[in-house]
Amino acid sequence: MTASAADKFTHEAITWIHPWTSHLFSFKTTRPTGFRFSAGQFARLGVTKADGSVAWRAYSMVSGPYDEFLEFYSIVVPGGEFTSELSRLKVGDTLLIDKQNHGFLTLSRFAGGRDLWLLSTGTGLAPFLSILADPHAWETFEAIILVHSVRSEEELAYRQTIEGFSAHALFAEQAHKLRYIPVITRQQVPGTLGERITRLIESGGLERAAGRSLDLDNSRIMLCGNPEMVDETRAVLKSKGFRTSRQSSPGQIAVENYW
Repeated sequence: MTASAADKFTHEAITWIHPWTSHLFSFKTTRPTGFRFSAGQFARLGVTKADGSVAWRAYSMVSGPYDEFLEFYSIVVPGGEFTSELSRLKVGDTLLIDKQNHGFLTLSRFAGGRDLWLLSTGTGLAPFLSILADPHAWETFEAIILVHSVRSEEELAYRQTIEGFSAHALFAEQAHKLRYIPVITRQQVPGTLGERITRLIESGGLERAAGRSLDLDNSRIMLCGNPEMVDETRAVLKSKGFRTSRQSSPGQIAVENYW
């Protein structure tokens, strides 16, 4: 590897690994000196393969901009070039982190707004946890609706963290703003919704669960998850008049494009 290429990344140690299921896990690394990011952005992580080459993949930060570590949430893709290598790493092992932050799934995408809707599937929850770890989100919005859609109850990662905001040292006073809506599509579990996010929007079920209306003037909506969900949900919202927010034309929807 050339010196110029090496200047673009740092070697960081894995300090913590937590398995959620047989195919979902979270991990923390040391934070590169000088690495800055906005809540909602992602980093490019690299793992060295047996042949000495490096596989890279984009991962949203779970950790907040002010944390001293970086945290990530991953799925193991069977036979996947990157996650197969990543899942074999242990505490103390190292991986590569690009020095440049990336991504536009940040609150700066929006102008105005009263209610922040965070709609996620699977590991798409990650950037929204980072946003919730940033005081700016709590100060900016009157209500924050976090929707996490998964197939089974065991996949509701970070549920205790989310429900724990009511006792959080920094956010407890504003925790009443947060409405957490877990969605489980392949099991019937009391206290959760059971339909896909698109169907819940079309039927009005999501608004009823949140106790808020999806409103063009007041709602700002972030989408993160599998590409099919993002595309279908954006299409449903577009049919209701919502527009993707762009730098030259602020709208109500923000998505990330790192697939």
